[in-house]
Amino acid sequence: MTIASYGPSTLPGSRAATLRDAFANGRLVRVAGAHDGLSARLAEEAGFDSVWASGLEISAAHGLPDVSLLGMAEYLSAAVAMQRSVSVPVVADCDTGFGGVLNAAHTMMRYEEAGVAGVCIEDKIFPKRNSFVNSGQKLLEVDEFGRKLEAAKRAQVSSDTVLIARTEAFICGLGLQEALTRCHHYVDAGADAVLVHSKAVDSGEVVSFMKEWQHRAPVVVVPTTYADFSAAEAQEAGISMVIYANQGMRAAITAIRSTWATVLAEGSTAPVEPRIASVKDIFAISGMDQWLDLDR
Repeated sequence: MTIASYGPSTLPGSRAATLRDAFANGRLVRVAGAHDGLSARLAEEAGFDSVWASGLEISAAHGLPDVSLLGMAEYLSAAVAMQRSVSVPVVADCDTGFGGVLNAAHTMMRYEEAGVAGVCIEDKIFPKRNSFVNSGQKLLEVDEFGRKLEAAKRAQVSSDTVLIARTEAFICGLGLQEALTRCHHYVDAGADAVLVHSKAVDSGEVVSFMKEWQHRAPVVVVPTTYADFSAAEAQEAGISMVIYANQGMRAAITAIRSTWATVLAEGSTAPVEPRIASVKDIFAISGMDQWLDLDR
C-alpha cells in the first residue's frame, strides 16, 4: 500500500457526487459520527458509507458542552482533519450556520473549499443548545431560515455539494404539520435534503413524516433515542440517510473509563493489555509504514 492509497483516494468533489448518486438511486447511506481523523478513519474501516463531523462530539472532545461555545474555526478544523483522513464523504454538522444569513453563506464557502461533501444547517436560533437539552429550544421563523439556505446556496460553487436543512420542529414539540411545512419551504429555498430530527423513544414521528412527505427530497434521520429503528426499516420507510451521530464517542468513553479504573485497581496495565489495541495497531491505522516509506 502506498501513501497515496492510504487515506483519501477520491477527490472531494467526487465524494459529494457519490452522495448525490446514492440519493438518486435509492441507496441508504449509513453514516457514523466522528470528531477527529482517527475516529473518522475507524468509521470508514468499519464500512460506513460516510462520516458525520458531529457537533456534539467535537464540542465534547474540547471538554465543552454542545451549546454554541465553539466557533466555526474549531468545527471546521475538525472536519478538515476528518476529510483528509478518509476516502468516504464527510457531512458536516454546522449547527445554525454559526450566526445569521451571511454567516451561513460564509459557512458554505469555507466548508466547500475544504472539500467537505455535505453541509447541514439547522433551524434553531443562534446560539443553540443540543437537541437533547430539555429547555431553551427555540426555532427561527420559517422565512428567516429560508433566507439562510438561499444565501448558502448562492455561495455554493460546486453543483455536487449537498446542502442539508435540518428541522428541529419535533424536538420543540411543534408536531408533524410544522415539520412538513418547514421542510417544504426549505426545499423551495434550495436545500438538497432535509434532516428531520426527533427525540421520541420510537420512530413514530419520522415514519409519520415520511408517509406525508411523498419523497420530495431525500430525508435524513438520526436515531439516537429510537435506537431499535433498523437500517432495513429506514429504507422501507423511504429514508435516504441514517446518521449514528454519537455512539462511537459514547463507546470510547465507556471503554476508557473501564480501562483506567482497572489499571488503578490492579496497580498495572497487565490486566487490560489483552483487550486494548496494540501500539502496532495504532501505527497501522495511522499509516506509519506508508509515511516512513517517503523517507527512504
